[in-house]
Amino acid sequence: MFSGGFSIWHWLVVLAVVLLVFGTKRLTSGAKDLGSAVKEFKKGMREDDKPTAQLGSEQADSDKDKAAKAEASQPRD
Repeated sequence: MFSGGFSIWHWLVVLAVVLLVFGTKRLTSGAKDLGSAVKEFKKGMREDDKPTAQLGSEQADSDKDKAAKAEASQPRD
């Protein structure tokens, strides 16, 4: 009877059909493309985190520069 899941034999038949239809070269190149896409995505996510931290420090530096300029432009007694 059908138990609601697939056995290992079902998956082996599906794998064999996929290999026959697409061939190993296409599957290998597709796996490489998928791997490089995931790697680039992770790299992009890491780079997105870095500018946020840098912007915060640049903003603080900018605020310090503005305060120093304002202080320098005030006449001294």
